[in-house]
Amino acid sequence: MAETEVTPPGGRCRRAIAGDPVRVMIVDDSAVLSGFVSRWIDEDPDLEVVARHTNGKQAVDNVARDAPDVIVLDVDMPVMGGLEALPLLTRACPKARVLMVSALTRRNAEISLKALELGAVDYVAKPETSTEAGGLPAFRRELMSKLKGLAADRSPRPRGSGDGAGGGRFVLRPFSVRPPGVIVVGSSTGGPEALSKLLADIAPSLGRTPVLIAQHMPPVFTAALAERLADVTGIGAAEARDGQSLAGGQIHVAPGGHHMAIEAGAPPRIALRAGPAVNFYRPSVDLLFNSAAGIFGSRTLGIVLTGMGSDGTDGATRIADAGGTVIAQDMRSSVIWGMPGSAAEAGACAAILPLGEIARVASRLLAGRPPEVRP
Repeated sequence: MAETEVTPPGGRCRRAIAGDPVRVMIVDDSAVLSGFVSRWIDEDPDLEVVARHTNGKQAVDNVARDAPDVIVLDVDMPVMGGLEALPLLTRACPKARVLMVSALTRRNAEISLKALELGAVDYVAKPETSTEAGGLPAFRRELMSKLKGLAADRSPRPRGSGDGAGGGRFVLRPFSVRPPGVIVVGSSTGGPEALSKLLADIAPSLGRTPVLIAQHMPPVFTAALAERLADVTGIGAAEARDGQSLAGGQIHVAPGGHHMAIEAGAPPRIALRAGPAVNFYRPSVDLLFNSAAGIFGSRTLGIVLTGMGSDGTDGATRIADAGGTVIAQDMRSSVIWGMPGSAAEAGACAAILPLGEIARVASRLLAGRPPEVRP
């Protein structure tokens, strides 16, 4: 069985063996919400609660003893909040993956994005109050889905063929011979950091090509993400508006809670709708990719970044079938290789690349030059 070594301060190690329950530490000052989360985890045989703490200092003081695989970390707590505790926890237990939880406010959205910069792998928006009946089931579904996804992904990443630029065991499609007229990007867990890196690198090459992003994120968070992308790229980035014309060289982020699609027109326009979730998500990567393929055809460049699940696979296949190009992030550079791995398995990709290589290849495609993918 695969083993992952966790080394707390003092040199003591615990080996997490694949197949054992995933050890979860809960750090939240709400006794009610912490109790709910603990009970949900206890009901799942693949997970176990190893500790509950009411503030970040308690967690930091005890993380070596608790040796968690995953830490559920609240943002707002007395004594020491989540943002202050995060770097101390990841330093003490570097193999533990941190999942931030915060109320759905603009301040907490910005704090959660900062936490991703500091090493957290994902975030969950929790109900406004611990007893909010309407929000609790949705919070449970999202939290448990992400915990299960992190549990399934904790095995060491394989080295060698099958997850790199050459594609290995995957069937690869040809690159489109036409320069992209639009870039559509889908991402989920680990996406905000991947998007910042990708778009900062690709921004000088965008010219008049618009970029549309479907990142699995709740309302409020997507507005903060768009502002952050504007800061790191130096170009216009904002939440998309219904009926808005596609603007060349601009970044359009699907608002949380809404699907985003491209509609035909001169120029094409953005359509937003709050229909049912697709693949459990709203915004849906599939809906965005499908619409792009229908409008731009072989001039579509689709990029599938890190994330859980398979959202984007059908849309990626539609882009490839229309003669466009799809690039997936490779396993080693992904936080979770669910979405890009699914697109690769479906045979929809022209390349499977490390995050740092995607912008270089995309820039050559934008300039109408051969991509020169390295084996």
